Amino acid sequence: MRYTFKHTNKLKHMRKRTLLAAAIAAAISINAQEFQDTLQNVVVTGTRNATDERHLPLTVTTISNEKLNENYRGTVLPTVMEQTPGLFVTSRGIAGYGLNTGAGALKIRGVGSGAELLVLIDGQPQYAGLMGHPLPDAYQTMMTEKVEVVRGPASLLYGSNAMAGVINIVTRQMNTDGIKTDLQWQGGSYGTMQADATIRLKQGKFTSIAGAQYQRTDGHRPNSEFEQISGFLKLGYHIGKAWKAMGDINVTHFNTSNPGTIEEPMMDNRFKITRGLASLSVNNDYGWTSGSLRAYFDWGHHNIDDGYTLGGQPRTSLYKHNDYIGGLAWYQSAKLFSGNHTTIGIDWQHFGGSAWNADKETGAKTYLTKDKDGNIVESQHADEIAGYIDFRQDIATWLTLDAGLRIDHHTVAGTELVPQGGLAFHLNQDADIKALVSKGFRNPVIKEMYMFPPATTDLKPERMMNYELSFTQRLGTKGSFTTNLFYIDGENLITTTRIDGRPRNVNMGDFQNWGAEFAVNYNISKHWQMNANYSFLNMKKPVEGAPESKLYLGINFQKGRWAIASGLQSIGGLYITTAEEPMQENYTLLNATASYKLIPEATLFVKGENLLAEQYQTYAGFPMPKATFMGGVKVAL
Repeated sequence: MRYTFKHTNKLKHMRKRTLLAAAIAAAISINAQEFQDTLQNVVVTGTRNATDERHLPLTVTTISNEKLNENYRGTVLPTVMEQTPGLFVTSRGIAGYGLNTGAGALKIRGVGSGAELLVLIDGQPQYAGLMGHPLPDAYQTMMTEKVEVVRGPASLLYGSNAMAGVINIVTRQMNTDGIKTDLQWQGGSYGTMQADATIRLKQGKFTSIAGAQYQRTDGHRPNSEFEQISGFLKLGYHIGKAWKAMGDINVTHFNTSNPGTIEEPMMDNRFKITRGLASLSVNNDYGWTSGSLRAYFDWGHHNIDDGYTLGGQPRTSLYKHNDYIGGLAWYQSAKLFSGNHTTIGIDWQHFGGSAWNADKETGAKTYLTKDKDGNIVESQHADEIAGYIDFRQDIATWLTLDAGLRIDHHTVAGTELVPQGGLAFHLNQDADIKALVSKGFRNPVIKEMYMFPPATTDLKPERMMNYELSFTQRLGTKGSFTTNLFYIDGENLITTTRIDGRPRNVNMGDFQNWGAEFAVNYNISKHWQMNANYSFLNMKKPVEGAPESKLYLGINFQKGRWAIASGLQSIGGLYITTAEEPMQENYTLLNATASYKLIPEATLFVKGENLLAEQYQTYAGFPMPKATFMGGVKVAL
C-alpha cells in the first residue's frame, strides 16, 4: 500500500493556530486581575548554580516531576516536547525513537539534528564522540525530579553542542533518611511492554539513586521491533557541611530494526548499540560561593547490519564503530559584592573514534577512518579546551545585567569566541521583560571530518547569533504567562552532499529563522488545571523535522482517587523531507490518561495515544501507528 501525503493550505493552518493561541493567552490575561507574591522558579541550567529564573535573560522551560509522571511514560522526551514551545523530536514507532532513519532528531526553533542540541543529566553531557548523537530513549522518567530546557544558544557555559539549546535532566534526591522504591509496569498495543524500577536511599551523609528499565515492542510494521535495557546508578557522600563527592554511571543497550520506507522496505537492517557514561565529581557550596570539579568518560559501541531491499542480497559484512569522550570540567561561582554573581570555568575534552567493516564469516576488519590525506588509519582523535566567564549584576531593584565570554579552541576547527549579553527588567513582583543576544556554535565531529575520502578537515564550525525579547507575567498562585520573539542568523551549516558522485560533508551557507512562542499555565480550580503553549517558526531554508507551527493544550482533572490527564497537540507545516520536492505534514494528536489510586502505595492506569487515529509521519516514508493503548500499575513504597 502506498501512502499519500496531504499538501494543505499552510497559511490557513497557521492563521487558525495563531488565532487559537491568541485566544488562549487573552482568556488567561483577563482572568488575572490581582497579583500575589512572586513564584520563584529556581533553575540551574542557565547559570550552573541555583538561581531565580527572574534574573536570567535566557528563556528556560521547567517541567516538574508531577507533570512528567502524569502520563506514565517511561522516557521524558515525549512530555518535554509537548510542554516546550519550539521543541520537536522526530519518531517512527510506538516505542523507541531509535538512532537511525532520521528518528530521534531533536530541534529547537528549527536548529539541531542531534549534535547541535545538548542533553545533560545533572549537568553531565550525554553524547557520542564519533557520531555526535544523543540518546533520546535512555532518559528514564522515574529517576527524574525535573527537566530544564534552555531554548536558544547556551554555548557560553556548555560549548559546541549547545548551539540550539540545552535539555538538562535533574535526577531525584532524598531529603530525609530512609529508602523509597518506585515500580512501574505497563503493556499494550503491538506487544509493547515496559518495566521500570528506581530505589532512592539516604543514610546520614550518604545518598544514592539506582534505576533500571526494560522495554520492548514488536512494532506496528514488519521488521520494526525494538528492545532496550538500561541502568543508572548515582552515589553521593557529604564531606563536611560544604563539600560533597558524587559518582554516577549510566549504561544503555539497544536492539532495534529498521523496516525501511513504505516504498522501499528493508530486510535485516539491524542495530545493536551499547552506550555508557561514568563520572566523578567533587562539589562545594559555602553559600556565597559554590562550584564543581568533574571528570567524565562517555563511550559507545555500534554494531550495524545495513541490510538490503527486497530482491537484493544480504550484506557480507557488518558496520561497526567505537567512540569515546574523556573530559574535565571545572567551574566556581561567587557573589563578589552586593547584587553580583560571577562564574568562571574551564572545560577540556578529548574525542576519539574508529569505524570499520567486519566480515560476517571471518571477522576480518576493513577500517574506514581516514586522515587528512585520505590514508586509512585505525582511529582519529581531536581535543577541545575552553575557558569562560559569566558576570551577572543587579544594577537596580528593577534591572539585572548579564554578560559573558567563552574562548574555545578545537585542535582541528580552531579558536572560537562566544559572547553573550542580556538584560532583565523587573516591572513589578510578578512581571519581567528580558532582552538577550547570544552566540551558538558547533564544531564538526570526527564523522563529518574523516568518514568520507578525502577528509574534510577544512570544515568551518556552524555558527549562529540569537536575538530574543521575552515577557513573563506571573498570576500569583494561579500560574503564569510567557511570550517571546526571536531571530536567528546562522552560517556554515554542515550537511552531506554528493560531489563527483561521492558523498562529502560541506558547509552549505547561511540560514535565518524567526518566530514567536507562547506558554500558559493556569490553575482553574482545586480540581482543574490547564496548560497551553504555541510556537510559530519561519525558516529561510526549510529543515527536516521542524514544524512551522506547534500547539499544545492540556487539561487535567483530579478528585479523590481519580485523575485524568488529556492533551491535544496540533502540528502544522512539518517538513518530513526537504528534497527536490519538499513535503509537509499537518496533523492533530489527542492523548488521554486515566488513573485510580487503589491504595496509597498503588495506582492503576490506562492511556491512549493518537485517539483520533490520524495518519501521519514525522519522517518521510515512515508512517506512525494509529490509535494505541496501554495499561499498567505503579507502586510507590
